[in-house]
Amino acid sequence: MIGSQLRAAGLAFTLCLLAACSRPAALAPPTGSAAPPTPDPWPQFAARFLEEYFRAEPKFAVEAGRHEFDGQMPDWSGEGIAAEVALLKRLRAEAAAFSDAQLTAPERFEREHLYTVIDSELFWRERARYPFTNPAWYIQKLDPDVYLTRDYAPPDKRLKGYIGYARAIPKVCAQIRANLKTPLPESFIKYGIAGFGGFASFYRHDVAAVFAGVKDPAAQAELAAADAAAAQAMDGLKSWLEGERAHATQAFALGEPLFLEMLRVTERVDLPVERLLEIGNADLERNLAALGHACAQYLPQGTLAACVAKMNADKPVGGAVAGARAQLQGLRAFVLEKQLVSFPPEAQALVAEAPPYMRANAAYINVPGPYEHGVASVYNIAPPDPAWSARERAAYIVGKASLLYTSVHEVWPGHFQQFLHSNANPSRIDALWVGYAYAEGWAHYSEEMMWDAGLGAGDPGQHVGQITNALLRDARYLSALGLHTRGMSVAQSERLFRERALYDPGNARQQAARGTYDPQYLDYTLGKLMIRKLRDDWIAQQPGAAANPDPKAYWHAFHDEFMKHTGPIPLIGVQMLGPKERALF
Repeated sequence: MIGSQLRAAGLAFTLCLLAACSRPAALAPPTGSAAPPTPDPWPQFAARFLEEYFRAEPKFAVEAGRHEFDGQMPDWSGEGIAAEVALLKRLRAEAAAFSDAQLTAPERFEREHLYTVIDSELFWRERARYPFTNPAWYIQKLDPDVYLTRDYAPPDKRLKGYIGYARAIPKVCAQIRANLKTPLPESFIKYGIAGFGGFASFYRHDVAAVFAGVKDPAAQAELAAADAAAAQAMDGLKSWLEGERAHATQAFALGEPLFLEMLRVTERVDLPVERLLEIGNADLERNLAALGHACAQYLPQGTLAACVAKMNADKPVGGAVAGARAQLQGLRAFVLEKQLVSFPPEAQALVAEAPPYMRANAAYINVPGPYEHGVASVYNIAPPDPAWSARERAAYIVGKASLLYTSVHEVWPGHFQQFLHSNANPSRIDALWVGYAYAEGWAHYSEEMMWDAGLGAGDPGQHVGQITNALLRDARYLSALGLHTRGMSVAQSERLFRERALYDPGNARQQAARGTYDPQYLDYTLGKLMIRKLRDDWIAQQPGAAANPDPKAYWHAFHDEFMKHTGPIPLIGVQMLGPKERALF
């Protein structure tokens, strides 16, 4: 109903403008009286955009905290995807119809951000055609975590939303099966089998325990029936993909033109592949040199591999989940003590084991959206794959020092702290769409920034942990470019992770495969390097900076100013430095 009211208001405003063209001129107001203010049409359009988008993507709306959409799922049929493409194109044209003179400076920035949002959505649907080629496009969007771990309502209410979600899964699975065109790349098939199979197992074995406290026999019966049907549908997708193994290909690459278009559309970065490779290789070499220096102190006379192995042998007590819980308070206190960035002092994040369907990466955090209030964020850590050897499972659990910088990345002052700021952004568009390079770039930037700010007090073992996280992101960056533009094989990417980033076999295998279906994972390093350059440029403009020998004195102000914005980092640079030409790296 809210969307209808907004559409009616927008239509009335448009009709009023049109009618004014044929009416006699209005009488001038009496002398001394003020003319009524002209309403600003952009906020009405922005609000209507959100309502129309939420109706097309109700699961996105639920994750943002709009729980009137609970239980609803999008139409992922071929026709439904085509209808959403048409909707996005229409809304983009409506945004473009506003002249610059009609918009304030913040509204012009919001529109530029909105263009990126729409153009990115259109790129993945129309140009890359991921709904028809890539199971990963669905797996991330299917996560039911919002109903299971977010305490936004009593369990009985969340159960109703979850049942609506689960009842939609058989139809969703049929749409996915109809959309995906075979043959599929081998890595896509493996990811789909793990993801869809993980959902089936989760529906069958884990969901009931979450809602066991709901004392409503009828609701429990509905839950059991919905989960059984959902699990059976996911089993069907898994079985179908298992049957496709015999026809698997290695045709995962976007190709150079489409890869560069992806960067232009999603991040406003327009550079040739050779320059991008130069940037990535330079950061890899910088971090390898730093690792050599740290290892010379941590394990004199040892190889880099032995140095990293020593760091990883010092495992967190009680495992990675317990270790991360123990680290968060200290990280939070350090950020406060050093005054690195502003944040609500009472904010906290929980730590949990990642569910079976979301274990393709070692760690991630689920942060409630901007419409939620008082709901906990959950930092998830994946256990090793039980199918691996005992040696690989043991190696997969990183050392305390490496885990510390993963906790920096995910929580303090990484994603969790970042999303505290973005959720408070007065622009709902800026709050809802932060951008891949902005989000992952900030979290990765935070790791090195925390070391530079004094975390670890110079302990070389801890420095090894920080650098190995940076090397992982450098290998992602170079793998994304290699896999999608230079004919790199998955085996060659895996070798890069093992030999240059010094990662264990399990992680290397996961990361190489991820690069095939997530070409944007270069955005960790891409975003970090753009933020570092923006920080240097911004500090250089501050009064007295040239005479101040310590740029850290400006970090708090820079971080707060940076996180007033979201979206493509080049656009944020224009907001912070003005429209003058400048290098991004």
